[in-house]
Amino acid sequence: MTSSLPTSLSGKVAIVTGSSRGIGAAIARRLADEGANVTVNYVNNPKLAEDLVNEINAKGKGGAVAVKANASTIYGGKNLVDETIRAYGRVDILICNAGIMGSKPLADVEEDFFDDHINSNVKGPLFLAKAVAPLLPTPGGRIIFFSSSLTGATTVLPNALAYVASKGAIEQISRVLAKDLGAHGITVNTVSPGPVDTDLFRAGKPEEVVKVIASQNPNNRLGKPEDIAPAVAFLVSPAAQWVNGQNIRVNGECTFEGREKTPTIPPSLTINTY
Repeated sequence: MTSSLPTSLSGKVAIVTGSSRGIGAAIARRLADEGANVTVNYVNNPKLAEDLVNEINAKGKGGAVAVKANASTIYGGKNLVDETIRAYGRVDILICNAGIMGSKPLADVEEDFFDDHINSNVKGPLFLAKAVAPLLPTPGGRIIFFSSSLTGATTVLPNALAYVASKGAIEQISRVLAKDLGAHGITVNTVSPGPVDTDLFRAGKPEEVVKVIASQNPNNRLGKPEDIAPAVAFLVSPAAQWVNGQNIRVNGECTFEGREKTPTIPPSLTINTY
């Protein structure tokens, strides 16, 4: 009988995009707690990133460095990889958490709005994965993309158009890359949270809408970033070597394809719910 594979990430190096706050920060903390060295990526707020790096390094489990880079661009992604290699000499794990979530119906969607979603949620993650893939250990490399449980929800609202289109695209990219890179022992999976209580989620939503969305969960609350991080930590661990090409909906049973409860959001409040 073979021994079970570990979930420890000791000695691993992880890039987590958009990790100065929210879900990304929770993931960076969790990976470091498991022993990984983490690149904390930010664009606009160096203080948040440095505070997180100091917090992680003070614990003395894993390490962390902060890198400013716009992961929605090919140049930014290359810089992020270069700085990680400079700091740690290797990359084992890529987690493409950074993204945007706009809210406009078809009549209001302009080209720039659509392009921003494609660049942030599709193009950036794809080309970052392309840059990292040759550097990952074979076998043992790990790539995680982020989508949303909204791609499978029957209650999707019209103003989620650009966001859901981009997330659907990254799900298909992940599915195909799992075949391509899986041949070399690199796993590629997607994590699709439900509504999570972050600044991104709350943007543009009245408190009335937030409460209605929270009520759809059996626990009568929104998810927390700390609810998402453990699933990611498992998927990038050695123990998850046989989990590949999957879309893991980490949503507390809030959203399931074709059978979730219908929200009672007033028609006038057509706010993107996830």
